[in-house]
Order: sequence, then C-alpha cells, then structure tokens
Amino acid sequence: MNAKVWLVGAGPGDPELLTLKAVRALREADVVLIDDLVNTAVLEHCPNARIIPVGKRGGCRSTPQAFIHRLMLRYTRHGKCVVRLKGGDPCIFGRGGEEAQWLRERGVEVELVNGITAGLAGATQCDIPLTLRGVARGVTLVTAHTQDDSSLNWQALAQGGTTLVIYMGVAKLSEIREQLLAGGMAADTPVAMIENASLPHQRECRSDLTAMEKDACAFELKSPAILVIGTVAACATSSLWERGLPAMMAADQSA
Repeated sequence: MNAKVWLVGAGPGDPELLTLKAVRALREADVVLIDDLVNTAVLEHCPNARIIPVGKRGGCRSTPQAFIHRLMLRYTRHGKCVVRLKGGDPCIFGRGGEEAQWLRERGVEVELVNGITAGLAGATQCDIPLTLRGVARGVTLVTAHTQDDSSLNWQALAQGGTTLVIYMGVAKLSEIREQLLAGGMAADTPVAMIENASLPHQRECRSDLTAMEKDACAFELKSPAILVIGTVAACATSSLWERGLPAMMAADQSA
C-alpha cells in the first residue's frame, strides 16, 4: 500500500508559489486535510482527492489538533495517501514538527515538503530584502503568540542586529512596541506591516517603532499579517542610498 502522510506547505497564498514537489504530493493524494489560510486554487492539482477542511485560526472556531492527528492516522491505516496542506511552510509556526513526530511514533510514513513562508513572500512583494550587505546580516523569525503565553527575550531581539519578522502579532502590537523600546531598539526603527502576503489584496503599512500601533489602527490592519522590523523595512519608501547604503556596502565588502 502507498499509505503515507505528506506534510505540505502551500505557501502564503499565491498559487504560483507552490513548489513542484508540493504539486506531486497533491496529485498522489487520496485525502487532503486543508488549513483555513490555504488558497483553494491549489486544489486544482488534486481533483480526485477527498477534501476535508481542518481550519485552525486564532480567535476563531478551530479544529482540535488531536482530531487532526486521528484523521491522518485513520486514513493511512485504510491505505490512503494523505496530504496535510498548510499555509506557508509546515515547519515555520505550522506544527509540522509535532505532527510528524506523532505520526512516526505510530509507524506512519511521513514526508515534509517546504513551502514559502509568509514572512519571506510578504517582504519580497514589498521590495524589502530581509538581509542586505552592510545593513542586515541576518533575519529572525518569531511568533508573538505562544501556546503557554511565555514571553520572548525581547532584549535579545532588540539588540540582535537582525531584521525581525514577527508572525501573529496584530493583537500584540502594543506589547511588541513597548518591549522592543524597553530592550533598547531605536524608536525610529522602520516597520512594515504586511497583510495577506502575496495575495492580490495584499496591503502594506509603513511606519516606525514609535508610531506603528497608532498607524496600524488608522490603517485598520487585520490578521493574517506579518511585521518586518529593521532598517530594511524602509527600503521601498525612503531611499536607503540617501542614508549611506553604498558606503555601508563598500565597508562590508572590504571587511
């Protein structure tokens, strides 16, 4: 039997960002368990599969994770090929790791397929390079929402010198702002708030750390959205060249 589970990242929304491997998995699928944030246009690649919505979104009625586990196990034990189709990448705030472990502990074959995560796609769509020589030598992906409500090490994030990409932060803008300022991040640090990354109705709001909460309110920012915080977040709206970018790049190259 070909029973297995593919944990597949569908990307942030644009169906053209689906990988070829994800397409192959969908074509092999007998059953597709699909998350809320997945663009249903990608289902054209599995016209004969049974489609089961198993949405999980903060603040909304969600399918229990234990039920999703049992569904995947049940169908594989009936000899089915299952695709668990997730928005973005299954292993970036997508529970891919825990689902793979749970299934493997029960003898189920699992294969993970990467997808383009919203933080990368949203930034690119806004002409924001998350890393840039002489400006940002790294990027840090974090979630503002944790299952146990534990706190991030905001001081380390504020002083780390990398571009911050924050997921699930719309409801916590006040905390993010206060904690980063308290951690030593400059008040005028550029911020880009990107809603519905990569979709035709993507929207972006440019601000800075001091004003981002006020600007987000005026913009009526809604989830799903990501926050890009760092010098590169000003790249498309204020000229980095005027702020000495060529000199910084030259210094970086000669170092």
